[in-house]
Amino acid sequence: QPGRGITLAVGGLVPDLVAVAPDVPFLCDFPRAATVTDRHPYREIGLFLRTHRGRTEDTLRTLSYFDGVHFAARGSAPALFSTALEDATCPPSTVFAAFNNWGHEDREIEVYDFNDHEGGGPYQEAAKLRWLRSRL
Repeated sequence: QPGRGITLAVGGLVPDLVAVAPDVPFLCDFPRAATVTDRHPYREIGLFLRTHRGRTEDTLRTLSYFDGVHFAARGSAPALFSTALEDATCPPSTVFAAFNNWGHEDREIEVYDFNDHEGGGPYQEAAKLRWLRSRL
């Protein structure tokens, strides 16, 4: 399901949203992701820095402009996040970084212990619909 990282950007940049529901959001906490997973695109960061020693600070500063954690800090609507503990594409610690940084106090997270990048799948879709109904 493409666009889950974009949900954080929209949630942080659009001021009048009623609710936001980022499922296993992508592109969060680049510094952490680059050290805990070898999945692309995070792997590309390590490959780049392997041949461009001394560029770590510049590289991570550039990536911070696109980091979902920073968009999350600007979130002004209630949010329902989800993460899967076996997800190497969007490592759970990176999702929790965005969740913990979410700017609105009304935030929840669904955690799927034994799932990979598919997250909660149809179960999460149903949970989102119930959650959204309670806010509309």
